[in-house]
Amino acid sequence: MTSLLRIELRKLLPYSTFWVLLLLQCSLVFIFFYARGHILINGKMAGAELYQFPKLWMHLTYISSFLNLIPGILMIILVSDEYTFRTLRQQVIDGFSRATLVQSKYTVILLLAFLLAAYVLMLGLGFGLYYGENTAGTAVFTDAQYVFYYLVQLVGYMTFAMLVAFLVRKTGLGIMVFMAYTLVIERLIHWQTPDAIDKYFPMKVLGALTPSPHAEMEQLMLGITDVLTPLQALAPVVLYITLFCFLSYQLLRSRDL
Repeated sequence: MTSLLRIELRKLLPYSTFWVLLLLQCSLVFIFFYARGHILINGKMAGAELYQFPKLWMHLTYISSFLNLIPGILMIILVSDEYTFRTLRQQVIDGFSRATLVQSKYTVILLLAFLLAAYVLMLGLGFGLYYGENTAGTAVFTDAQYVFYYLVQLVGYMTFAMLVAFLVRKTGLGIMVFMAYTLVIERLIHWQTPDAIDKYFPMKVLGALTPSPHAEMEQLMLGITDVLTPLQALAPVVLYITLFCFLSYQLLRSRDL
């Protein structure tokens, strides 16, 4: 695993697109969370509630989840570039198995997920300790498990993006397919599917890991009663991640490079 990560880092560190998208992700998370907390409602800053522990963690991960398309797009670019520059073929010639190639991309996914989750954790601590009123140790880390759920969610999005990239092999088309499924196609399917079934669809299960802080009220207004909690969504997400990696391997194994 260490050698695989070292090889991937040699490709990533000089790659300007990687740094641009990573910086964009981090900047937008900060801007969105800061802007949402500084909206005035009845003359009072919304951050008075938003930046308080322990509710801060649910608010922050919920806002961060709206930007999961960016690391997904980054994974599509990284995988499709391997086809464009024929580095996958060269690695196979050099003796790497196709399973190892998928594993190497998965190490990149884990690295990115840990980096972004650590950034969200640091951001939450910064906002909470600066603006928050209750900064006692027990309050600060209560509900911090939402950062872990966010990490798993990132892994899920990026492994799905990796599967799309191995399927399509073209950057532009891969991004279009990824965005079309996550933003449109699955939501259209939801309208025709009972809640008891559609709650297990990939994007809905991933979304359940970082629920809206006002989810209970929204569900009551919409008449939705059958939803997964983050803890209940964890096992299906792990199964989806495993499935996406397996299908990526099968695609790589069954096609010419």
